[in-house]
Amino acid sequence: MTEHCLVLTTVDSADAANLLARTAIEARAAACAQVVGPIASTYRWDGELTTDQEWQVQFKTTVAALDRLRELITALHCYDVPEIVAVPVLDGSAAYLRWVTEETRQD
Repeated sequence: MTEHCLVLTTVDSADAANLLARTAIEARAAACAQVVGPIASTYRWDGELTTDQEWQVQFKTTVAALDRLRELITALHCYDVPEIVAVPVLDGSAAYLRWVTEETRQD
């Protein structure tokens, strides 16, 4: 199993995205968070086809910090059912992955 993962979520505003990013880094639940957007998301909600403007937050973290990050996102998220998707990192720069590990370690 990989030690690192990329976690994705989307929110309804740049302010909400930046708050998630900043809070995750301050809590050492992620080493880096990137805000991308606005993006157009199309989905079905409550039986209705919807297209909304959203911002995506991409977190670089470790599997060891994943539960902390998930709890943080859930606590701060504005959606009833927030997207929290973790994708394993299969390979990467050894120096970068060491940095991610160090930045998410809680002493």
